[in-house]
Amino acid sequence: MPTVPDNTLYFEDFTPGRVFELGTLVVDEAEMVAFAERFDPQWYHVDRSKAQASRWGRLIASGFFTVSALMRMYVDAVLSHAAADTSPGMEGLRWLAPVYAGDELTAVLTVTDAQPSTRSADLGTVFLQWQMHRGSQLVLQMSGRGWFNRRGPGSPQPPSRCRPDR
Repeated sequence: MPTVPDNTLYFEDFTPGRVFELGTLVVDEAEMVAFAERFDPQWYHVDRSKAQASRWGRLIASGFFTVSALMRMYVDAVLSHAAADTSPGMEGLRWLAPVYAGDELTAVLTVTDAQPSTRSADLGTVFLQWQMHRGSQLVLQMSGRGWFNRRGPGSPQPPSRCRPDR
């Protein structure tokens, strides 16, 4: 069953090389710290004085907070328009630079491969690479897979806002 009733992106729309601009997010300090306090309470995420005295100079975001922010950007820009199923998982995740409160982060998603599912004729497996940047600096890179429903007769074509960005 599709994610939302007005799906416009199907498996066939995820062609290798296609790039989706996922948008921009400014890291909110209160959200960053609340996430860390609840899910990743390591000192460099929650203890302001220790973080200031460390090589980081101030609190840094939990990598899992950053991945969660990226997931929200992906849902808003792509999955909310897609005939998405579930995901069989991630193959790689790298945190390449610290993220701080107030950072403006941009993200892109690149389709690296797409293959019909071996489990279901009405699904396809899309291989994806996410990148998140602060300015020109890459702060996060992730790769994984998603399952998407295949387009059937009468399925809508993607509107211009969902067409390739590059």
